Amino acid sequence: MDPTTLDVIVTVVAALLLAVAVLGTIFPILPGSALTLITVVGWAWILGSGASWTAGIIGAVLALAGMSASLILTGRKMRRESIPNTPVLVGVAGAIVGMFVIPVVGLFLGFAIGLLAAEWYRRRDLRAALRSSVEAMKSMGLGMIIEFVCASLAASVFAIGALVHF
Repeated sequence: MDPTTLDVIVTVVAALLLAVAVLGTIFPILPGSALTLITVVGWAWILGSGASWTAGIIGAVLALAGMSASLILTGRKMRRESIPNTPVLVGVAGAIVGMFVIPVVGLFLGFAIGLLAAEWYRRRDLRAALRSSVEAMKSMGLGMIIEFVCASLAASVFAIGALVHF
């Protein structure tokens, strides 16, 4: 196979994977920033040009920044609101159930209901559970937005790198 043909195939596959990765930052069922990181570095490694490595490194830094910011912001808010991991895990289980029960919005609705139910059970006070659940969802939403922006920027850097490479 001609090296140029291989470069084109690898670039098209990488572009498709990055589209899935960007969607994965919003829909947590799909892989998100981790897939972005693996894709841009793998693409750069396979193509091996200066343009691909430059784009790959910048894309990797952006993906790592998005993951880190999301984890740090969410973790800080969870500690501040004294929310242990169990209510979040119940929320994730609710999201999985909600995804199958109500298409599209069920994922988010299931998470919110699961988190609220677990917090209500833990705190035995609906008002306190509602407050902490809303704060947790706001911090997770902000983390998702930051991760989405960073993954989108990494995909944009990839596109520029691909244009320069070819």
